[in-house]
Amino acid sequence: METPCAPGRWPAHDFLYREHFDMSDALQLILEDTDGTQLETSCTRVAIIWQGKELWIQQDGRGQLLIGVDVEEDDAEYANLLLRPLATNLVSLQLEMEPADVGADEEGHVHGPDCNH
Repeated sequence: METPCAPGRWPAHDFLYREHFDMSDALQLILEDTDGTQLETSCTRVAIIWQGKELWIQQDGRGQLLIGVDVEEDDAEYANLLLRPLATNLVSLQLEMEPADVGADEEGHVHGPDCNH
């Protein structure tokens, strides 16, 4: 379990990461075919269809990689994996369980310019 930092301060490993890497939300992707042909692109989120589920990968804005599975209507909760870079060749992996409130926010909701979706 990671200890929290004082507001406005980053853990030392986070500072080192921020110093050496671009912290934008864009993911740089290299897609490779079976013949070895590579296509480079970038995006803010990417999904992999695995065993019939969407496995989403995106940055969380704090230098961490967020990996999560799509949520079904009958799911009570879902899990996200947070991958954090540490020192050279080291990462931290944390599992976060969240309640699945699929559709709970939609009751009586009117989509407008202030929606975040």
